[in-house]
Amino acid sequence: MSSSPDAPRPALRTAPTSPGSRILGTGHHRPERVMTNQDLEQLVETSDEWIRQRTGIESRRIAADGEGVPEMATAAARAALADAGVDPSEVTQVIVATCSHEERSPSAAGRVAQALGIPAPAAFEVGAACSGFEHALAVADMSIRTGASRVSLVIGAEKLSAFTDYSDRTTCILTADGAGAMVLRASEEPGIAPVLWGTVPELADAVTISARDGEGPYFAQNGRQVLGWALREAPGIAQQIVETAGLSIEDIDVFVPHQANLRMIEPLAAALGLREDAVVADDIITSGNTSAATIPLAISRLREAGRIPAGATALLIGFGGGFSWAGQVVRLP
Repeated sequence: MSSSPDAPRPALRTAPTSPGSRILGTGHHRPERVMTNQDLEQLVETSDEWIRQRTGIESRRIAADGEGVPEMATAAARAALADAGVDPSEVTQVIVATCSHEERSPSAAGRVAQALGIPAPAAFEVGAACSGFEHALAVADMSIRTGASRVSLVIGAEKLSAFTDYSDRTTCILTADGAGAMVLRASEEPGIAPVLWGTVPELADAVTISARDGEGPYFAQNGRQVLGWALREAPGIAQQIVETAGLSIEDIDVFVPHQANLRMIEPLAAALGLREDAVVADDIITSGNTSAATIPLAISRLREAGRIPAGATALLIGFGGGFSWAGQVVRLP
């Protein structure tokens, strides 16, 4: 029996909210195998000088056989949990940002939860390629603030070597493998500012992983289009991200853009007018381009090296495949 459309309806209960969330710890994993520019000289027509001049990359890490996205993500997650002092049993949400997990199902997040023995978390992937981690971090922050999660494990992990055409010298010099992770918990003082995100539909095909000529799928990109967008549009977006956090560019201690190409990072950092003592992430030099993993991997390594102080304010911005972009300001542990 249906009620009258004019009859009052009971109010839906909403979840308790938290003022914000904060990052408790970070961790990363890089495969043992180092592929130098000299190694690539044996595979394709290129040179160490050519690669350094155009990308700033000196070496990159390549996963071993049997070392996939879930394995690297799990290793980074273990390190982040240890850094945060959090037991896996406390985690209520696992999000993995990736575009290179080779299994259609289960998700890489499900595999991580399984490997770590996390009991019944929400577990899923975010597939926004190079900006995937920033999307995932925003979802985790929203989940905690709305009561949908208590402790969230956010991971960026990629095995781009599985989708690399080593006969294409324009792309094989870039791609690499690795993972980075963060642990988040509710906080009375917000440690993650609101996300700013979007897409550039006309550039959707600028960065792809797809089949070509019946082979692949392979990673491919239009480097000129990506560079043009990064130099033309990214500085303004980064400034908006800082303003969304209620800060000014002078408040930024650390700038961590997507590690796509050092020749893109340097002019972008210069355009922002950062403080002279601000740290600009340059993990691309020895880690290569690991898509969704670049930003958390770079942050974890900066902290491990003691290059940034505790409580540093960091500006994150990722962009690439899709063509999607996202960023936020965060306070680091």
